[in-house]
Amino acid sequence: MTIITSLQNPRVKAATHLRDRRHREKQLRILVDGARELCRALDAGVRMVEVFVCEELCDSSSNRQLIAALGGCGAEILHVNRPVFEKLAFGHRAEGVLGVAEMPQPKLDDIAIGENPLVAVLEGVEKPGNVGAVLRSADGAGLSALIVADPATDLYNPNAIRASLGTIFTVPLCSAAGSDTLAWLRRQGLKICAARVDGSVPYTEVDYRGPTALVLGSEADGLSPLWAAADVTAVRLPMLGVADSLNVSAAAAVLFYEARRQRQPPSDARRTTR
Repeated sequence: MTIITSLQNPRVKAATHLRDRRHREKQLRILVDGARELCRALDAGVRMVEVFVCEELCDSSSNRQLIAALGGCGAEILHVNRPVFEKLAFGHRAEGVLGVAEMPQPKLDDIAIGENPLVAVLEGVEKPGNVGAVLRSADGAGLSALIVADPATDLYNPNAIRASLGTIFTVPLCSAAGSDTLAWLRRQGLKICAARVDGSVPYTEVDYRGPTALVLGSEADGLSPLWAAADVTAVRLPMLGVADSLNVSAAAAVLFYEARRQRQPPSDARRTTR
């Protein structure tokens, strides 16, 4: 087994460049850091190009199981020493496995939302960690899809992947222009509910049981005028302190789980509260 020990190794340098959005978009590749995230990417059919492994750091059973499974995924396994892996790892995380994968490029028309869908839309959100946190809540609440409209960050930023706990690969996801997103929601026949500070309807008074889209904007700018159309219901969350809004990921979780609560059969709701 050959172990890469040079920080100047071309494969190491190419992978390290993927921390930068420009290089991700140029190479059409992304970094997937961590055993849980790699497992979820593989289960979702994301194609791994290469996987860097540091045996010294792979001391958990999940890591060892993942390494055993990697042999069948077609990726090249590159063994590295600890200093090299610590250069590759994003931030201070060093779990011993890091993959380079082909960047998924789903489009709006690729999204299959099924019967009675519950879809989320994020418009203009800048922080990749917020995108990842919203994806984690969307996964937990069983949403049909997440569309990032007019994104201010790339979807597969390593922070978004990490904050999502790998659910970025399991929740149907794409980015699109805001106008295209609104047109798509209308074609799907979804009731559109937009969270706004000045919303006229309390979020608990909206019926989310039918096909619905929940739209949230950035904390800095809120939603654009696009979402003030006559067929969009402006909903508000109560703010009883001095702050005028919640973090977008917190607001998303509140809306997602209210919609999920309404959609549960009464018997399921009783079991949930015990």
